[in-house]
Amino acid sequence: METPGSDGGPPTVPEGIPVLDETTRLPPNEPPELLIITGMSGAGRSRTAAALEDLDWYVVDNLPPRLLVTLARLMSPADGGVRRLAAVVDVRSRTFFAELVGVLDQLRAQGTEYRIVFLDTSDSELVKRYESVRRPHPLQGDGRLLDGIAEERALLVNLRQRADVLIDTTDLSVHDLARKVREVVAGESADRPLRLTVVSFGFKYGLPLDADHVVDVRFLSNPYWVSELRHLTGQDQAVSDYVLGQEGARQFAEQYVDTLTPVLNGYLNELKPFVTIAVGCTGGKHRSVAMAEMFAQRLRDHGQSVRTLHRDMGRE
Repeated sequence: METPGSDGGPPTVPEGIPVLDETTRLPPNEPPELLIITGMSGAGRSRTAAALEDLDWYVVDNLPPRLLVTLARLMSPADGGVRRLAAVVDVRSRTFFAELVGVLDQLRAQGTEYRIVFLDTSDSELVKRYESVRRPHPLQGDGRLLDGIAEERALLVNLRQRADVLIDTTDLSVHDLARKVREVVAGESADRPLRLTVVSFGFKYGLPLDADHVVDVRFLSNPYWVSELRHLTGQDQAVSDYVLGQEGARQFAEQYVDTLTPVLNGYLNELKPFVTIAVGCTGGKHRSVAMAEMFAQRLRDHGQSVRTLHRDMGRE
């Protein structure tokens, strides 16, 4: 039986179990894939589940172990079932948790393959995290926080030994952990493309609530005051030529998109996959529409995946 480290950190890793580092990679599984997420309370299970959910895994949190067998039967891609399933199983299931080892043996006996991902962190970090959120440990009861942590470590010894991968989150931020889950657990590239939306709008109808960047193009002459252009929109070539043909218009669009390059790289680093760029004029019909299309094309030229949305066009 393993014992906690002398510094109060997590127990020594049993021989033969891989520990997550920069080079560790889990072997890819053929579909369907079943992941069991477990480990110490406060070590990052919820963040791991969220990262998998963002990657289109079907995630079930706080599942009583006996339901794993039933849930595994739903994994039948040929019948339209779930292909990638992650179940968070931990001591919050209370007395049901004692059934987990037996359930895992049952799954393996019936031919259901799974991987166990165990989240751990040092006792001192767990104390810090619990004190910051001011919530009791699920096993603390009327005792001290450290008593609950010690009891949970004892309960998880066998499960930790069976883990396919151990992730020590002591020194990981939530973003670092999500990145590790993407790369190591889910086998996803860290360089997933951004999903950009360029939306045109009219200031008189209000700002788009989900805008990450707002660009005001009311400095350009308004085609509305040109009688032959008034009934057209920024998607019509005549209006686009009028707007983009003004002095400095194309230069502004090109330089603005070029300036966004380090910002978009930063979003990738921070795992923010959805970005909205809002381009506004007075009514959202002429200038903003033409410039939004120009922005979108320029972003595509930079290799970005972009869609356009013209929120207020036709609203007048």
